[in-house]
Amino acid sequence: MAIYIYPGSFDPVTNGHLDIIKRASGMCSKLIVAIGHNRQKRVLFTLEERIDLLSESVKEFNVDQSIEIFGFEGLLAHHARLKGASVIVKGLRAMSDFEYEVQMALLNKHIDNDLETIFLIADTRYTYLSSSAVKELAANNGNLNGLVPEYVITKLREKFARGSLCDA
Repeated sequence: MAIYIYPGSFDPVTNGHLDIIKRASGMCSKLIVAIGHNRQKRVLFTLEERIDLLSESVKEFNVDQSIEIFGFEGLLAHHARLKGASVIVKGLRAMSDFEYEVQMALLNKHIDNDLETIFLIADTRYTYLSSSAVKELAANNGNLNGLVPEYVITKLREKFARGSLCDA
């Protein structure tokens, strides 16, 4: 089986992301979850914190250690090649996601013709869910149950109690 790579900012990881991770990991021998680091983007959690959030969130279903989590900066296609991945996994919630992700898939194909992209449709429970929505709810002390793992809820509450945003 192949090595797949699932990129994103995961700021923070949501149950929608975890659903894609679970499903994709069953389709390959190894799934690499690649957390993008963009110095120009303002994020809530540092790269190290996002790696921690993801690592903790996948523990219960990563018993065979087939899921690897790492941070990266630069072009995804280059990191996919370095990690031996042949397939990029992208989750889609709506048609607007599809239009953007097709552009990215074609660009990655231009960079590395051997790199394929597969799209997994979000579970209907998560089609409205985004990291941005989770952060907005957390900032306003909204109910996060069922949207993110308990560990992430705790870390969000701590972060907003301190009132700090990070520079990527």
